[in-house]
Amino acid sequence: MKDTLILAIESSCDETAASVVKNGREVLSNVISSQIALHTQFGGVVPEIASRKHIEKINQVVTQALEDAKVTLADVDAIGVTYGPGLVGALLVGVAEAKAIAFAAKKPLVGVHHIEGHVSANYIENPDLEPPFVCLIVSGGHTHLVIVKDYGEFEIIGRTRDDAAGEAFDKVARAVGLGYPGGPKVDKTAKEGNPHAIEFPRAKVEGSPYDFSFSGLKSAVLNYINKAHMTGEEINVPDLVSSFQNAVVEALVSRAVLAAKEYGYDKLAIAGGVASNSALRAAMQEACDKAHIRFYHPSPIFCTDNAAMIGCAAYYEYKKGTRHGWDLNAVPNLKLGER
Repeated sequence: MKDTLILAIESSCDETAASVVKNGREVLSNVISSQIALHTQFGGVVPEIASRKHIEKINQVVTQALEDAKVTLADVDAIGVTYGPGLVGALLVGVAEAKAIAFAAKKPLVGVHHIEGHVSANYIENPDLEPPFVCLIVSGGHTHLVIVKDYGEFEIIGRTRDDAAGEAFDKVARAVGLGYPGGPKVDKTAKEGNPHAIEFPRAKVEGSPYDFSFSGLKSAVLNYINKAHMTGEEINVPDLVSSFQNAVVEALVSRAVLAAKEYGYDKLAIAGGVASNSALRAAMQEACDKAHIRFYHPSPIFCTDNAAMIGCAAYYEYKKGTRHGWDLNAVPNLKLGER
């Protein structure tokens, strides 16, 4: 059987990335140009700056991805690209690049949902993982609990009602002076603290056992900080972020494991930037072991934004016959399951 090679492009936020993926599972190259250092001085991603940087870098990362994979455009079967959700200007750079390459090389164009890409990251290093399974998607912009019914086919059973988990991490990190990016800094600092030092609230959404809410927790942390400032109390930052992280992790793990049990699945995966959090991974592994559920997670490099996961998702879309025309556009608020 002939191998299928996908050249994939990802530019939804502040990483310019390109990858060549073989048969949906084997990554031949994975090139990521990160802008973290650039946005750190602003305390978060500045969309206009991100877009300009993508324009500067995109040709370089695509060329590098083909070189690293030791293939040419002629060897590639299709071009996959993230077209949403994300920052509209950033997405447009990747979509325009993919369309130009597909048009010039006379290759099919396959638009990919960014979140579908995150879920697909699990296939890269877990050859035995196939749908159906439950997946918890946690990132700066999304917190979803889904049943992956088939490749590219999802049923959303839970979502956040307010802040995404990653967003809460960033805001708390900023409030205690850890800076940007918040997720990795909270993870590192929390290791030095006591996760039970402060009891922060765990919100439950009435009538929706699989939904999440993090705005109350975020407010409780900010109130704690403000009160300490007003009364002149010293804040133990490691204890504070460790207790905050513990509350987030508990909410995520309890709902994901409950869903797997109640829906009758023995496979549970995590995906998205926050899936690289060490406390979340450890707690999920422990809970899954207790419940006799097989736990899957991508390596940290495939949790944060990358093009290998987009190439993996694009392969299964390509196999299903998904093709996009030259009118493919960036859709910044694209919902999971929408086409």
